[in-house]
Amino acid sequence: MSFAFIIIIFLGVILISSIKILQEYERGVIFRLGRSIGCKGPGIVILLPGIDRMVKVSQRLITTDIPPQDVVTKDNVSIIVNAVLLFRVIDPEKAILSVESYLESTYQYAQTTLRSVLGSAELDDVLSEREILNRKVQEILDVHTEPWGIKVLAVEIKQVDLPKEMQRAMATQAEAERQRRAKVINAAGEFQAAEKLVEAAKLIEPHPIALQLRYLQTLQEVATENNSTTIFPFPMDLVRPFLEKLTK
Repeated sequence: MSFAFIIIIFLGVILISSIKILQEYERGVIFRLGRSIGCKGPGIVILLPGIDRMVKVSQRLITTDIPPQDVVTKDNVSIIVNAVLLFRVIDPEKAILSVESYLESTYQYAQTTLRSVLGSAELDDVLSEREILNRKVQEILDVHTEPWGIKVLAVEIKQVDLPKEMQRAMATQAEAERQRRAKVINAAGEFQAAEKLVEAAKLIEPHPIALQLRYLQTLQEVATENNSTTIFPFPMDLVRPFLEKLTK
């Protein structure tokens, strides 16, 4: 009786160990006597004890940092770049059968591709055309990882570290560019002001009395704003009409 009980317990343990439960995001690649018989899951998966072996594969989105890479750009500037890689397994069977470690292989290939793509671009493009370079790296990775059952969703450059000398040179260049723009804007303002002065002169030219009134308005503004004595020349045109009447 006790022997039969032991047999029942033994069979129960074997039965329980042969039942596997996979989560919604998991798939199991089944090997029977060393040969792949396909992919199963999610839910309950029953394995033949001692015959079947299962390798779990997660199909969730995987996000990983690409460690800082030393890159020499096309114009011979040494920079340090790091990025983030997003991918997922779309074919678990290929991911297990085609490559020894799909995670490590994807990481390593992402580093190599990042260095290669940025090394073929100039520094200005790396700083200003990140979206284009991100898409280029992602497309190259996606083509090479597709046979592994991997789908690369995005590659984003996070940070570009420049040498101190290059930072100072770029700061000097940016300051010079700002000064150039300020001078151009100032010159444009002077040109517009000159145009307005020419128009005003043409408008006042037929009316000399308007010039005299404008002169008096300017004197009033100076006397109001500055609490000091102002010496100014007195135009003879203001008194000439009175002098002509007296001489008649």
